[in-house]
Amino acid sequence: MLRLAGCVFLLATLAGCAGTTTQEPPSDADYFSHGSAETLPHSPLDEPLVQSFLQPSPKVVRQALLDEHERWVGTPYRLGGEGEYGIDCSALVQAIFDERFDTHLPRTTESQAVEGHRVSLEELEAGDLVFFRPPGVYRHVGIYVGEGRFLHASTSQGVMLSEIDNLYWQRHFWQARRPMEPTRLAHRAMLSRYSGS
Repeated sequence: MLRLAGCVFLLATLAGCAGTTTQEPPSDADYFSHGSAETLPHSPLDEPLVQSFLQPSPKVVRQALLDEHERWVGTPYRLGGEGEYGIDCSALVQAIFDERFDTHLPRTTESQAVEGHRVSLEELEAGDLVFFRPPGVYRHVGIYVGEGRFLHASTSQGVMLSEIDNLYWQRHFWQARRPMEPTRLAHRAMLSRYSGS
């Protein structure tokens, strides 16, 4: 990750050096007569990879979560479990945030339920946590993926994607929380992706 940060810094430094010249800069009239966008010098900061770090798309978070779904899908639910042989809902959330977003969340649903700030269902974005109070003593948590679906460890079917507007989940919805702003989450997903994590 430090190597990647160094590359971005080097590109930014080169961009500053590339702009120095001993010639007179063209006048405004020259730019307007030839089309300013076509006559501006190319900068390393214009490269798509660098731009993706500077302004990551919210789709980055969604794709990272879909990749995690592929990794974990079908893993059975096991209360207290934390691995491929069985995992519970809060352990899944913790593992995904640790490994994919380099962000540590607490281990339990109750502790995760006070992270970040509350958001409404209408404000949900990929990476937000969704909490439910199903029958029984335990609370349930998942990660909103977008397009009305969330990733979670279901007690009956293991790790899966579910529709948040399903009648069961609607009936037991408790709250949604944003542990980190989407842009920061997207940056972390990009860094994780390119550092090989």
